[in-house]
Amino acid sequence: MKQIVQFFIIGLVLLSMIVVYDGFFILKEGQQAMITQFGAPVGLPKTEAGFKLKLPFVQKVNYFDKKVQIWDGDPNQIPTNDKTYVFLDVTARWRIVDALQFMQAVKTEARAQSLLDDIIDGTVRDMVNKNDIMEIIRSSDWSLDTMTNPRQTEEPPLVGRDGISNQVLEAAALITPQFGIELLDVMFKRVNYIESVRLKVYDRMISERKRIAAERRSTGEGKKAEILGKVERELRVILSEANREASGIKGKADASATKIYGDSYGQDAEFFSFYKTLQSYSSVIGENTSMILSADSDLFKYLQKVDN
Repeated sequence: MKQIVQFFIIGLVLLSMIVVYDGFFILKEGQQAMITQFGAPVGLPKTEAGFKLKLPFVQKVNYFDKKVQIWDGDPNQIPTNDKTYVFLDVTARWRIVDALQFMQAVKTEARAQSLLDDIIDGTVRDMVNKNDIMEIIRSSDWSLDTMTNPRQTEEPPLVGRDGISNQVLEAAALITPQFGIELLDVMFKRVNYIESVRLKVYDRMISERKRIAAERRSTGEGKKAEILGKVERELRVILSEANREASGIKGKADASATKIYGDSYGQDAEFFSFYKTLQSYSSVIGENTSMILSADSDLFKYLQKVDN
């Protein structure tokens, strides 16, 4: 009998421990929980971290993430309003804000990702279909690069890629609250032309760069001609000024030489005449030169005196 009582007490203690153990649960930071009893939700969601109570065995704890989660869509080719396909890779951030509503409408986070696929992909497709490709390719703060290409005529986008992503967020965020989900933002992770369009864009970019290069070369040639013309004018002014100064200096030197010659002639006219005649011999009489002079020639006068 004593052994039966002991076994009963031990069993009761073990049962109490199991009941106590199953009647408590720990809610960690970044988690929220919803208690269900036979599959039906009980009370409000538990959102504060710490020790929580529940009825053992009959109640079950369903945990959900409270942190911000990432949704990544599959890259798609989507037609635009101007009948051109664009390659888009979209991402978004979301979180569970109402665990009860989320559990009733979605149940699991894997199904939530699939649900967001339908909501965000469909909204992105609708918004892209309503806009031209340039609105999607260009960012909202795009502006003309007048320094690189002053002849650009393209108009800035009316909405731009960032504006379209905001429109997608506004439209999709109206749907997600019924599932207990808050959509925080939607971003175009990658935007590009499809292959056939990209090749045409590259060709147009090459042609545009060649045109810019030709325009720059033409402008450079014009600047070069302007600089060379300016240098030529300055050179002519400098040479003219130098020739004028040289002519003045030469004139002064000739005047000084003439004065010296005059002074010398005044001091000894006969010697001066003799000196000038000798100078004329060197310029008139060359090697192997034969001359016929009259007896009264001035040039012969001093030669005749030498012979005497």
